[in-house]
Amino acid sequence: MISFLLQRDTWQEIFSSIGKNKIRTGLTVVGVLWGIFVYIAMSGAAKGLDNGFERAFESVAKNSLFVFAQSTSKPYGGYKTGRRLSITLSDVETLKKRIAEIDIIAPRIVKGIFGGSPALVVRGQNTGNYAVYGDYPEYTKIATKEIYQGGRYINEKDIEMSRKVCVIGERTQKELFDADENPIGEYIRIDNVYFKVVGIHKFVPGGGFENDSDVFIPFSTFKKLYNTGEKIGFMAIAAYDDADVIQVEKDVKAVLKAIHKVDPTDERAFASFNLGEVFGQIMGFANGLSFLSLIIGIATILAGVVGIGNILLISVKERTKELGVRRALGATPAEVRNLILLESVFLTVISGIVGIVLGAMALSTLNYYTLDTDFPYTNPTVEIQYVVGALFLMVFLGTLIGLIPAQRAVSIKPIEALREE
Repeated sequence: MISFLLQRDTWQEIFSSIGKNKIRTGLTVVGVLWGIFVYIAMSGAAKGLDNGFERAFESVAKNSLFVFAQSTSKPYGGYKTGRRLSITLSDVETLKKRIAEIDIIAPRIVKGIFGGSPALVVRGQNTGNYAVYGDYPEYTKIATKEIYQGGRYINEKDIEMSRKVCVIGERTQKELFDADENPIGEYIRIDNVYFKVVGIHKFVPGGGFENDSDVFIPFSTFKKLYNTGEKIGFMAIAAYDDADVIQVEKDVKAVLKAIHKVDPTDERAFASFNLGEVFGQIMGFANGLSFLSLIIGIATILAGVVGIGNILLISVKERTKELGVRRALGATPAEVRNLILLESVFLTVISGIVGIVLGAMALSTLNYYTLDTDFPYTNPTVEIQYVVGALFLMVFLGTLIGLIPAQRAVSIKPIEALREE
């Protein structure tokens, strides 16, 4: 077989056969390469989407949710409809004890969003209105805060001692401080109370309601500054990785309804945003797109390979006399079969390689045009083992489909072939 492959006459025969009808052969090759191109392009696009959302949510725990109180929509236990609810710090402790699937709860409170007026922040002659968050250090275990070198975030000592320290945003720094000035260790006034700047946070899109100008202070300090008592604005909750975050959300609301004497069927009393559920849906969509690309790619490849088989059948019929002469001159059935099979595999491999190259070029172009956009999309690639696997599948199918015209060529009887005109 190896010597057969290395013979010059073998390849002359193959190229001669292919060249007899260039248009027909070209269209068939396009059909095959289109299949692997579609597979690579769609699989790579799905992976790019997957990577994009992974990057967008990399600063937030995947199995997390946010819960906040609203107003009741149903009367219950002697209370009227429209009762305004508030979550408290004691609720947080109760949730920790009752729901074992919860890993971390970070109470938060904020001034300046959800309709409230922002805080007035002053530094020298510069002023600005910014949202101020009261936070616990645990929040950074749910949503990572990237702090510029030389600074830090809120810590436990800040909470225990109700320190007047703050972490400011990038835009807050630019608007309140000079370009060559280091804010760390300097003081700003937040609603007429002096706070020491201990860190500057880098804004990362995808962190919920936050933006690049927010100011973060210890939760305990926020309570005293604005006299909020035990009330919290909302809770950031992270469930364990193996927990069902949708069920955790239901359990949290059920416990809160029981604590605050709310009708169990009242769906408006406590609202939530389940990031874990959203992330799961996005990943499910990306996985579904990958599976769809596999099905479409295989179906298209199969259709193209069948087209190669049809071309070879036509070629065998057109070369009946030539094949008969070969047989009459002593060509064995194996040599004739191998010639047709080799032609089928050659066309399949060439189609596959061209399809892979075009698919890679399409993904590279797509990556280039989405590189500097806000769209959650990055690095669309297909792992090499899947590319090689797709190519081997094409060769396997090309060999199988080539057996049909090869067997047809072997079945030609030399005497009958020589009689044909």
